[in-house]
Amino acid sequence: MSHTLRTLRITAAALFLSTPVFAQDADTVVATVNGTDITLGQMISVRETLPQQYQQLQPSVLFSGILDQLVQQTLLAQTVEGDISKRSALTLQVQRTAVLANEAIANEIAKRVDETAIQAMYDVKYGNFQGSPEFNASHILVETEEEAQAIATEIRAGADFAETAKEKSTGPSGPRGGALGWFGPGQMVPEFEQAVAELSVGEVSNPVQTQFGWHVIILNESRTQPAPTLEEVRGELEIDVENEIASAYIAELSAEADVDRSAGGDLDPTLISRFDLLEN
Repeated sequence: MSHTLRTLRITAAALFLSTPVFAQDADTVVATVNGTDITLGQMISVRETLPQQYQQLQPSVLFSGILDQLVQQTLLAQTVEGDISKRSALTLQVQRTAVLANEAIANEIAKRVDETAIQAMYDVKYGNFQGSPEFNASHILVETEEEAQAIATEIRAGADFAETAKEKSTGPSGPRGGALGWFGPGQMVPEFEQAVAELSVGEVSNPVQTQFGWHVIILNESRTQPAPTLEEVRGELEIDVENEIASAYIAELSAEADVDRSAGGDLDPTLISRFDLLEN
């Protein structure tokens, strides 16, 4: 910084990137700026709050970039003398309150989240789970209704559906006997889906027209989508439990607290856009 006579003394743990030689913890000093330490914990804290697109960068790139940022910020912070502006003071106050609030929630969650709470949330969400219907069907696709009707008649008379599909279907599933596998609501065009839903297992449909042509369909199996296992939705359940605990804890604190909002009752709501008030 050319405008200051101060001698800058900046040292970084450059060897950290290549040859770690000591145990590291959050208090490990990575660099000093005019005697002010920058620690590994500070770097990790910055990394934790990075936008998702930066989280994917290589560790070496992140390490260098975050260290540069903290060094530059420390240099700039050291030039501020005396009282800071009202804007900065209020920003620090709000940020400190937010950090402490997050700490309080995290502490409460750590005390209350356990397998019993997760199982209870699973029971609430999935105890009476009613899954969507799913179908396993095969079809034969042809160009005309007449062809489709003739094929349906052949199959009802005893012709093998899969072999007939291999021989006559123009669709991409023809070589595998017309098999479509399992599918659920919304995965097929509406006309096809409706026709399948009306079939009994083993029943062959009348010709069904869609944008692709004419279909002859057989329903091989049907089932109801099962509820997911607890492990499959564990992450979702943990978030739900944590949110529930946070809401309950805030409600408990609010019920016991003396909160008076009357002072703001007569204020014009547009005042929160008066950024000039922070300049004093």
